Amino acid sequence: MEAMINTFRMGRHTHQTNQMIISIKSIDNKEKAEKLVGKKVSWKSPKGTEIKGEIRAIHGNNGALRVLFEKGMPGQAVGTKVEVI
Repeated sequence: MEAMINTFRMGRHTHQTNQMIISIKSIDNKEKAEKLVGKKVSWKSPKGTEIKGEIRAIHGNNGALRVLFEKGMPGQAVGTKVEVI
């Protein structure tokens, strides 16, 4: 299942580089999104490196998800696709 990276998880003065907010087109409410918590996520860079993560929680009421990656994500990852396994 493919998802799109929307943004970093941010606070007022800082952002978390290893936490991203993602959205899936077929998921549009909180109840559907809760079923995906705990699934693994994989992002591949154009050079071929792979960064893995895990869906930890939902974000908001419209089906967005918070993903914790194993290391910091580059800024070029925003707007790209990830694979939900």
